[in-house]
Amino acid sequence: MIRFLARIALSAAMPLAILHPQPGHAAAPSSEHTAHISIEAIGKGAPVILIPGLSSPRAVWDGVAPGLASDHRVILVQVNGFGGGDPGANTQPGILEGVVGDLDSYITRNKLQGAAVVGHSMGGLVALMLAHAHPADVGKLMVVDSLPYVGDIFLPGATVAQVEPQAKAMRDREVASYGRPANDAAASATANTLALKPDSRAKVAAWFKQADPRVSGEAMYEDMTTDLRPDMTAIATPITLVYPWSDQLPKDRADAFYKAEYAKAPNVTFVPVGDSAHFVMLDQPAAFQAALDAFLAK
Repeated sequence: MIRFLARIALSAAMPLAILHPQPGHAAAPSSEHTAHISIEAIGKGAPVILIPGLSSPRAVWDGVAPGLASDHRVILVQVNGFGGGDPGANTQPGILEGVVGDLDSYITRNKLQGAAVVGHSMGGLVALMLAHAHPADVGKLMVVDSLPYVGDIFLPGATVAQVEPQAKAMRDREVASYGRPANDAAASATANTLALKPDSRAKVAAWFKQADPRVSGEAMYEDMTTDLRPDMTAIATPITLVYPWSDQLPKDRADAFYKAEYAKAPNVTFVPVGDSAHFVMLDQPAAFQAALDAFLAK
């Protein structure tokens, strides 16, 4: 998350696979589209809701979803406009609130209250918003490299008013790129700050180029101007925070930063993953799988 938004600030360059459960263990896959999200559900068992981050498709969970589907109902969320999909209502403001509302409606309609929810990056912020607004929906929460307020990256203790002009300028530049050819160099440069491994970087760059810049720009703006810091004390849902460290962000610095950002949350387990950048599940799939298994076993 730290390198993610730092890179965006410098460059402002933001740019379906259907997974099959193991035979004999899973219910038939199902799909659903709402105004703000699309959902693919696979497997059978206790529900796990997986929410990807900014400009990312549901394919970010390809490394874990098929295995989970052997004994879980896996709900794979994708924000409309990412993954090459139709943007739906997401060309207008209100993306994050819309995603939260659509998720709550889906959970209520399908009687999935108390689900395990996993969110990466912007998806982690959405998951925190869901747990705050609809606490019965989320039984436990795994947040993967996300913050209650990303403005702290730019200026510790910053207010939304201090960050908003920069967020607006970045949004407007991104939205203005709609209809132009994808910038391969910018996508690769951004991906190189978000992932450490060559294969991870290639996937991330491709996903950014696929995303609708109108949606990426507005979603980035809303992410940067959403401040959950005052609400963290009210989120009683147990939180597991997975965060990366590496030579670029040594473990002692990462530990201090993330623990300070989540200090007001009443129930947090911190899980650092080394030799990784923002896309932990791509850079360190075995370590991420172990963290996910431990989270679900609680």
